This record gives sequence, structure tokens and C-alpha cells, in this order.
Amino acid sequence: MEILRDALKKAILELYGIDFEPEIVEAPENIDADYSSNAPLRLAKELHKNPMEIAGELGNKIRDTSVSNPGFLNFKLSDEYLNEKISGLFDKFEISSDKFAGKTVICEFSDPNPFKVLHVGHLYTSVVGDSISRLFEYAGAKVIRANFGGDVGLHVAKTMYILRQKNLDDLTIEDIARCYVEGTAAYEDDENAKIEITKLNKEIYKINSENIHEGELAELYWKGRELSYEYFKNFYAEIGVKFDKYYPESTVAGLGFEKVQEELEKGVYEKSDGAVIFDGEKYGLHTRVFINKEGVPTYEAKDVGLIFQKYADYHFDRSIVITGSEQLEYMKVVLKSVEQYAPELVEKTTHLTHGLVKLPGNVKMSSRKGNFLKAVDVLEMIDMELKETYSSDDKKISLAATKYAFLKYKMGGNIIFDPKESVKMTGNSGPYLLYSAVRAKKILKNVENKKNINNYIYNIYEKNLVKKLLEYSDVLDEAVEEMAPHKLANYLYEVSQEFSRFYENCPVVGSNEEAERIKLVKVYFETMKHGLNILGIEIPEEM
Repeated sequence: MEILRDALKKAILELYGIDFEPEIVEAPENIDADYSSNAPLRLAKELHKNPMEIAGELGNKIRDTSVSNPGFLNFKLSDEYLNEKISGLFDKFEISSDKFAGKTVICEFSDPNPFKVLHVGHLYTSVVGDSISRLFEYAGAKVIRANFGGDVGLHVAKTMYILRQKNLDDLTIEDIARCYVEGTAAYEDDENAKIEITKLNKEIYKINSENIHEGELAELYWKGRELSYEYFKNFYAEIGVKFDKYYPESTVAGLGFEKVQEELEKGVYEKSDGAVIFDGEKYGLHTRVFINKEGVPTYEAKDVGLIFQKYADYHFDRSIVITGSEQLEYMKVVLKSVEQYAPELVEKTTHLTHGLVKLPGNVKMSSRKGNFLKAVDVLEMIDMELKETYSSDDKKISLAATKYAFLKYKMGGNIIFDPKESVKMTGNSGPYLLYSAVRAKKILKNVENKKNINNYIYNIYEKNLVKKLLEYSDVLDEAVEEMAPHKLANYLYEVSQEFSRFYENCPVVGSNEEAERIKLVKVYFETMKHGLNILGIEIPEEM
């Protein structure tokens, strides 16, 4: 499609002297062609010509074209051209991009807070963030996967308020998470508890910043923090996601505090009732506190510090930050404040958001209330469904089901996560893609080397598969440009469907057409392996 676009753009420039961006789409079924463009219709008004006349003139400049009413230019790909392209990929499967060659991209995602349990949203951002990172790596970038978490802050104080009343022996992350829920309730319902928690917040900040380890509160804090990070490490290993850099909030809080204080003197931030704020209302946003009345930097100031620390560490060309959609307006204020004194960093920063992950029934969940779906629960649900349905305990299949269930959706809206749908071997699911890839892999084990057939003519099933396979690099380019793993995920589903139709109608092993058909199977398998790897999915040996 890119080749056709370029050829048509060149013809329009040569004929009419217009720098025009044509669109190429798959041709309707009632037209004997593979692709079509409505460029003649779009050019008609500007050129003061009949669109059919324009289509005819352009068709004379480009071979293998036809025209159709009311002004479409249609393209038909020759078998010779298709065979040449597939043969090239068969001899050497090479799909690459240098769009971000020499660039450094830092991708920040997952961002769990110590002293809290990972929920399904963390699982979602981990999967999507890793796939976006892989897209940038495919495009030649040096990628740093970063993880930012709140090891100090009000949530820690709420947890510690309850936790210090508990027995420290055999303390688990689950115990800590329950304390957070209880502490949140106390903070909201009991004024005395709120005062005490506010005081604790300041004490914990001092314990961390001054690296104090003596005393009951300090020992409890460091033990809870250590348990949390060990828990995170084990979970990420289980889902096959590895981070290059962890940024606990405490490591950037000081820098954020300094930046806000510096810019306070210059008028970017201002004092309000003892706190330091940024008046976002001047920019059509809302106002937020960056340093509270107690002189403690808030989440906002820590995010300011993080931006500058990431740049100091890596001098990034792009910084991608992935959070839940509830952080959208918050991040707008933080970035708008930084834009006033470091616009070049904000220009390099892209904030991507995703919606909530819900179970069927559309129930909203909250870690604050304790009625949330834990990340480990999701993995266990998928494992259970696989065992019940297929008697399988293959972790590769389980992870494929989980990851693909998230990645097939466009990021932004809410997701309904249905474990039963996720493990189906039919339909748009991870196991379906794996089954299709494994089927191709088995065919390749049973073939013999045979001579190619000269002037081979593709049947409809072969041709449709070839056309879809040749779209792969275009799809990857779009997925990179838009940071959209769902485009790749859904392409892999579509090409798997084409392969299924080919498999059902075109015998391979032992057929007269074996030599040519094996090319399609090989290129299909390599495409699936390459694409699934970008989604963070590994193909098992058998299914």
C-alpha cells in the first residue's frame, strides 16, 4: 500500500504539479482489483475536471490499473510481483525500521506504589507499556523501561497508621494492603486519625530522606518497603516484563522540591494559604498543590522532579508516560507548569492514558475501598480457565491469553476483561493466534525441498494471504507512529484468519504446489513470530 501510495503521489505531482497525499484502501469485492484510491474524486474540484477523466490520466501513468465510477483508480497486483515479494521474504525474512535509529526513548509505565497490592490496572499498563517499548525498539530506538512508584506519601502514612498496631512477624504484602484500606477509612472518617496520619506523613518523609533505620517506625517502614519491591520484582518476572530503571518517589522528591521553590521565586508557582500551588485556571486547567502546608512535596512536585531526573540520566529524545485515564487532567497541570520554564522537556513528553479494566457486569473497582481485582487474581483466573477447558497448564498459553486480551483493544477506553473469552481457541484471542502459528510450524517440519514453479498463478486463497502478509511492514509503521499495539494485535488476528482459509482450501505437504505454498507458510510463521514477540508473546512448541 505504501508503494502504491508513493507511485500515485508521484504521478499526481508529475501530471498536475500538486503535492497531494492519496489514500489507498482495499478494493470493494465487486471490483476486479486489489486496492483502490478515491484521489480522482478528491482532486476533481481543485483541477476543475471530471473525476473519471482524472482517473484515466493517472491510470495511463501507472501500470496494472483500471478505473470505475464515479472516479476511483483501482490497482491489481500481478502474480509475478506477489511471488517476487514473497520469495524475497522466504529467502530472508527481514522486517525493520530505522525511524528512531540513534534516538533514546524512555517509557515509563506500571508505576505501582509500595505498601499497596498490584491491581489489574498495573497488569494492563505493564503489558501495554512493554509492547510500546518493543515497538520503539523495532524502530531502532534505545529504550529505557522506567517504573515510578510512591515509596513516600500520604498512602504510606495511611498504611503505617494501622500497620504499626500489628504484629510484625510473618508480615506479608497482603497484610500491608489491608492496612492501607483500613487507614484510608480512618483518614476519611476520624478527624483525630487524619491529624495523626498527616503527622506520620511528615515523619516518614524524614525517615526516608535522612535514611533513618533506628526506631520502631523506621524499622517498620523499611521492612514494608523491602517486601513491596520484592513482590513487584517477582510479579514482573512472572509476566516477562523487565524494567531498566526504578524511580522511587523519594529519589526525585528533593529535586522536585528545589525546582518548585526556584520557580516560585520567578512567579511560575505561587503561595496560597501556606502551600505552594500552580494556578492552572490561567490555562483552562485546574489549580493543584505542589508543596503542602507542612512543607512536604506532593505527588505533583515529585513528578516535576522525575521529568528532570529522567532527562539528567538519559537525555531522552522522547519520554512516554503511561497512566490510567484518571491521571489525565492531573498530568496536564504538571506538564503545563513545567512548560513555563522547561518547554523543551514537555515537548519531548507524551502522556498516554488507558481506561479501567472491568469484569463482565461493569463493576467499578477501587484499591482505596479494597474491592479491586488483584493482578495475580487475573493470572490465576486464566490459569484456571485453561485447565478446566483444555487441561493445559502451559504458562506461555496463559500469558498469551492474558496479554492479548488487553493488547487487542485500542488504548483509551474501558476494557471488559472476560477470562472465558480470553482462552478460547477460536475467535480473536491469544490462544487462537498461538494455535495458528503452531499449525504453521508443524507444516514446516514435514516438507521436502522442491523446485519452484515458473510463472506460478495464485488462487484466491493464496493471493489473499500474500496480500495480507505484505501489509505487515505498513501495519508496524502505523503502530509505531501511533504507539498503538492494538493495530499490530488485530493485524495478526486478520492474517491468522487468512491463513486458516488458506489451510482449509490449499493442501501443502505432498501437493503439486508444495514448493510455492511452503513459501507462504514460512513467511506466515515468521510474521507471526515477529509480531507476537513485539506483543511480548512467545510461541509454544505444541498446543
